Amino acid sequence: MESTQTFKALRVNEEDGKYIRRIEERQLSDLPEGDVLIRVKYSSLNFKDALSCIGNKGVTRNYPHTPGIDASGIVEASSDSRFKVGDEVVVTSYDLGMNTDGGFSEYIRVPADWIVRKPANLSLKQAMVFGTAGFTAGLSVERLLAAGQTPEMGPVVVTGALGGVGAVAVCILNKLGFEVIAATSDLNDGDEILKKLGASSRIDKTETDDQSGRPMLKPKWAGAIDVVGGNVLSTLLKACQPMGNVTCCGNIGSGDLEGTVYPFILKGISLIGIDSQNCPMGLRQKVWDKLGQEWKCEELDKVVIESSLKELDAYIDKMNDKKSRGRVIVKL
Repeated sequence: MESTQTFKALRVNEEDGKYIRRIEERQLSDLPEGDVLIRVKYSSLNFKDALSCIGNKGVTRNYPHTPGIDASGIVEASSDSRFKVGDEVVVTSYDLGMNTDGGFSEYIRVPADWIVRKPANLSLKQAMVFGTAGFTAGLSVERLLAAGQTPEMGPVVVTGALGGVGAVAVCILNKLGFEVIAATSDLNDGDEILKKLGASSRIDKTETDDQSGRPMLKPKWAGAIDVVGGNVLSTLLKACQPMGNVTCCGNIGSGDLEGTVYPFILKGISLIGIDSQNCPMGLRQKVWDKLGQEWKCEELDKVVIESSLKELDAYIDKMNDKKSRGRVIVKL
């Protein structure tokens, strides 16, 4: 029966050196081996997905391929006693959507160790409004708090504040009582969105991309959540006040980091790396539970775009052009 049951998926094919996206009909027997078969209800669009869709071999090595590093849905079959038919679950990170066929598909099959039980207070749709981006933001906040960051220390700056990770980070930090500085590439759009999310103020790259060459700058913030990397991350470190904390979870600007040791040895700044892909399951479930409880962000509903599989192409192109705003979720 499984070999003949069909479903739809967005497939990326490599043809004559070009990467072509199209919706194809597949069979359950085409899916990779795994412990749990999940009927996907929602997915979401992330930067890794956009890169996978254009043939970035640093994300996906082999094609044809189904992107989608996020999925929420209902268990349809399980060989693992931890999950039973009808369970509502969430899968993000690990190898899903990278080299394992992902969530831009009506069905996925994955190892049970990749699966998180959906928090009771989140719907399957709300879980994907967060998705990997929201989980990464939550993990960043969790690590900041664990490092001792408090609202009393002063404002926290969030780069890429109009993107998926940044928007959720702004929302969570605001809920926790932090003054939030939203950093974006320019100041010409997004004011309404950022106000809804709880940003106290906003700055642009003239303040987050220092070109002076100085090893340290006058303190401007008490901490930071960065998705950009490169010179922006260096600037955040140089302009952080003593004993502040800066998290790094992305490299949409650059994977390079140049600077000196002076922010660390003269001001006690901590640089905290965020790895959402291989985060231990105990910490992963803890952060997801917080996203469903005290960190639940109804404000995100105002900045979410819902797309069908057919409509997704345009949003993929927009993300690759770095013009994406808010969160794009995919209804299967």
